[in-house]
Amino acid sequence: MSRELWLNLPVREPERAKEFYKQLGFRLNEQYVSQDGSFSFFVGDNQVVLMLFPESTFRGFTGNAVADSAQGTEVLFSLGANSRDEVDDLALKAERAGGTIFSKPSEQGGWLYGCGFADPDGHRWNALYMDMSKMPQG
Repeated sequence: MSRELWLNLPVREPERAKEFYKQLGFRLNEQYVSQDGSFSFFVGDNQVVLMLFPESTFRGFTGNAVADSAQGTEVLFSLGANSRDEVDDLALKAERAGGTIFSKPSEQGGWLYGCGFADPDGHRWNALYMDMSKMPQG
């Protein structure tokens, strides 16, 4: 089995989505050549690939309608952060880049600090910092 993970998302305005993710700090995959207006990004240190496809292209290879992300959530992507400051910074970047904060940065349970945001197409993400030394044990 391959050890790569590709996240494929439909977007209404590919250029707008591209700029959003660039402003978050995702690394544009310069080697990916698009035939249809799609873009490829590397996410984090483990080379997770985020693919952004125009909705028509996405529909073509899924054989299914694109979910209306304004009406419901199909998936929540989680990004690991190295500090509380990194969570705060990502929330600020997301908002400045045109995203929406649906859960302001806050602490939960004394060990988890996170926030939630949606990109301009409504795809939901969260950023989480976990202080494992304070995590409740078993």
